[in-house]
Amino acid sequence: MHLLNLGILAHVDAGKTSLTERLLHSVGVIDEIGSVDAGSTQTDSLALERQRGITIKSAVVSFAVDDVTVNLIDTPGHPDFIAEVERVLGVLDGAVLVVSAVEGVQAQTRVLMRTLQRLGIPTLIFVNKIDRRGARYDGVLRALSERLTPAVVPMGRAVGLGTREAAFVPDRVPVDVLADHDDELLAAYVEGTLTQDRVRAALVARTRQGLAHPVFFGSAVTGAGVPELIAGIKELLPRADGDPDGPVSGTVFKVERGPAGEKVAYARMFSGTLRTRDHVHFGESQAEGRITAVSVFDHGTDIREDAVPAGRIARLWGLAEVRIGDAIGEPRKTHGHFFAPPTLETVVVPGPDTDRRALHLALGRLAEQDPLIGLRHDEVRQETSVSLYGEVQKEVIQATLAEEFGLTVDFRETTPLCIERPAGTGAAAEFIKKDANPFLATVGLRVDPAPAGSGVAFRLEVELGAMPYAFFKAVEDTVRETLGQGLNGWQVTDCTVTMTHSGYWPRQSHAHQGFDKSMSSTGADFRGLTPLVLIEALRRAGSQVYEPMHRFRIEAPADTLGALLPVLAASGAVPQTTETRGDLCVLEGAVPAARVHGLEQRLPGLTRGEGELESGFDHYAPVVRGDVPSRPRTDHNPLNRKEYLLNVTRRVGG
Repeated sequence: MHLLNLGILAHVDAGKTSLTERLLHSVGVIDEIGSVDAGSTQTDSLALERQRGITIKSAVVSFAVDDVTVNLIDTPGHPDFIAEVERVLGVLDGAVLVVSAVEGVQAQTRVLMRTLQRLGIPTLIFVNKIDRRGARYDGVLRALSERLTPAVVPMGRAVGLGTREAAFVPDRVPVDVLADHDDELLAAYVEGTLTQDRVRAALVARTRQGLAHPVFFGSAVTGAGVPELIAGIKELLPRADGDPDGPVSGTVFKVERGPAGEKVAYARMFSGTLRTRDHVHFGESQAEGRITAVSVFDHGTDIREDAVPAGRIARLWGLAEVRIGDAIGEPRKTHGHFFAPPTLETVVVPGPDTDRRALHLALGRLAEQDPLIGLRHDEVRQETSVSLYGEVQKEVIQATLAEEFGLTVDFRETTPLCIERPAGTGAAAEFIKKDANPFLATVGLRVDPAPAGSGVAFRLEVELGAMPYAFFKAVEDTVRETLGQGLNGWQVTDCTVTMTHSGYWPRQSHAHQGFDKSMSSTGADFRGLTPLVLIEALRRAGSQVYEPMHRFRIEAPADTLGALLPVLAASGAVPQTTETRGDLCVLEGAVPAARVHGLEQRLPGLTRGEGELESGFDHYAPVVRGDVPSRPRTDHNPLNRKEYLLNVTRRVGG
């Protein structure tokens, strides 16, 4: 039995979940096809998904095609849930990208296809909704080639477009795209010795290499084209590989809570075999856990097993501290994040009857399921902020808290998540028993700017043996923690912090007595002093606040350009290129992340409903307009020495 872990991806409303239902029905897993509108689909199990008719969480369901077991993973299509898609991509052997025959290539379709190509994931394209009025064949095929990839290979033609009788008619595979990567194939074509078997073998090879993308047309509603797609999935996509006898290695791509509140991890095994009662290490901290139960997916459900071998997807019980993205056993080489992190933030406001402690716990549960929901708790103001991709995500969080936890909340206005970068070089130092330093530690730090995108680096200009390693580690860890809030409250990045001075008092004890803490340095001394020194060095260096900028691409009727440009200017957008293609104009440029949602809302009215906006995070730009944005601090405020020492030591140093 061969295995294939297959992802279904699409722009929202392309019919992805409906296609999943049709696939399950066609292979005999379900007797009746569920409806997205009626909320009766197999993979949209959340009440909120059923109500809104969109996929929010990835779901796994299994079916067999002859000797191939397919683990089908349905993923969200809405851009606000791109983080859910990101986690799934790392466990796929192949993908089906769904495109609507009516709407054609959409903004999110382009984002997904670029990512699939970058990762080299073999991908088939299914053009859905050929039974709908307005369905197109030639226009969509041309858009696929022009806007997604020239390496599309139509596997047949669609006939009867726009009617219930619309059908997909398989045809001979065109040779031109395949010959671009195969000189022998091209020579055989020119010589007239090319056989269909040779073409088919080339198609399989190129598809599995991610160099060709077969295109099927059909309808999830009527079932047209679906048998051909299923045959293509079996023939053209690669099987899961991995040595079941090798070292244990897997990746967690989803975490949920069971009926008793226990954590259940969804994991793809890439190597080895994981068994019930096995002890395994997982995550960056290499925590150890014991597998208490295992279930694998089979014929539309999950069944308990004693073990899960390489290649399979399983649900695992027993890993209480596991988080999404954790490696199980030996870590694999990762691609990092495929999509940009959230660039927006909002404060969650509890309703009149909502307990703040219960809310904090519930938000923590949600963050377990989505690590890109960055929680930020302000103890002083008793406020919790969450990071977001967009406004729909805010609505989903609100509804989830109400339905799953019985908590009513509202939100403050969404604001952009800015960053800070050092404007220059600054240094500071404090010495034991000098300048009213209440800590038994000497720390000197210098902050230097570093190239954009380089993150934070920690260096030493003092000898590593000058004091115990634990003290150096305490300084480095505290530096990284303190840089979470710079002079204006934003995370400080793209800098190098160098330790220039160090010193400590060795462990002191008295005759016939124990350790004298008052005369001996501890890690707490270095953790207490480091924020004061670092913030002073940063103050001397100065910092610049940068706001997130999205690149945008707008396609709109050319005669609406006059109405569009003033709105773009008012949004702070900077068009960089303008191109006219017949009756269409294409604008590309940059716009502040905080203005994207407003632009999305206004675009239909400005363009008679014909405009299309594609946007995504591109870079951070210095804030040059208006007041410099700041964020309330949630730490002990090392910017104010007196307040900081009161909070940390309960006494004031001079």
